[in-house]
Amino acid sequence: MIAFWATAGVLSAAAAILILLRAAQAAVRVEPADTTSVFYRRQLAEIGDLADRGLIGEGERRSAETEAGRRLLAATDQPVEAWSTGPSRAPVLVAAIAAPALALALYLGLGSPGMADQPFSARLARWLVSNPASLAPPEMAAVLGKLTKERPNDPEGYRFLALAEGASNNPAGAVRALKRAVRLAPQRSDLWEMLGEAQVFRAGGELTDDAKQAFVETLKLDPKNVAARFHLARARITAGDKAGGIADWQALLADMPAADPRRADLQRAIAQAQGTPAPPAGLSGDQMTAVRGMVAGLAQRLAVSPDDPAGWVQLVRAYAVLGDTAKRDAALKDARARYAAKPGVLAELAKAAATEPMKTESGR
Repeated sequence: MIAFWATAGVLSAAAAILILLRAAQAAVRVEPADTTSVFYRRQLAEIGDLADRGLIGEGERRSAETEAGRRLLAATDQPVEAWSTGPSRAPVLVAAIAAPALALALYLGLGSPGMADQPFSARLARWLVSNPASLAPPEMAAVLGKLTKERPNDPEGYRFLALAEGASNNPAGAVRALKRAVRLAPQRSDLWEMLGEAQVFRAGGELTDDAKQAFVETLKLDPKNVAARFHLARARITAGDKAGGIADWQALLADMPAADPRRADLQRAIAQAQGTPAPPAGLSGDQMTAVRGMVAGLAQRLAVSPDDPAGWVQLVRAYAVLGDTAKRDAALKDARARYAAKPGVLAELAKAAATEPMKTESGR
């Protein structure tokens, strides 16, 4: 390693010296060129050629030749400066020699010049015989990449490779592995789902056309697939069909088991699309008692000071979140009667009444 750095430094300095020497020799050989007088002499010749062909008159010819001759005499009187490299060659030469020498000195002082080389092939061979649990994600991805080359027709190998690439923060590698996997096993909905998710992740959350196609293929094989239904409903909303996308999400929510942990995320997505507050996460019994106390306090305040449209909307939404449909409907009826002449308030009340009820920790 030391020999390599020393050789590289010497070659760098030699190349710099050679370039500077050739530049100095070129500066000595170059003669000053009087390009200005050449230009005006050529202009005089062109004027004569135009006159000989009858393209300009005799008067125009004399006038043009007089002006060109005047400019030629003025240009001839001016001295021509010779090209010079200037006095800056020495600092450049010193810097060209010092830079590689300094780099070598820093490496010798701070680096590890005695450490042996670690070629990738040797490291890969060591990883292949190691305990997989001890490997970092990039190392596992390298091992699986070699194994898939040895068994190129095994879709499961490419699935594991995609997982390792994803854990290595290499979504492009995960997408490549999953594309190979679905080509080998196009009947597996789990591979299509993983491909769609990987493409969404690679695009920074954006649902690209390739991702949508992957989710469409997923639904062909598994019509109840949660991830595919969620993303395709989101695509409808993004495309402008907000009502259709929300309806798809609500249908998905109705099909999901009550214990599915993804329900909370879906409820938040629906609330955000509808422009209503997201239902809170499940509360304990004590927390639920405190919440009900605050709602009761709001109802008492509105009974004393009912001229508060925002308060009525909040009360209706609170009863809806608590799942108290009787009190929700009663409050909604009173508020609609009070604000019958205000369409904006009525619309907010309708949104509040449609809020999904939350669940307690016990599922009630």
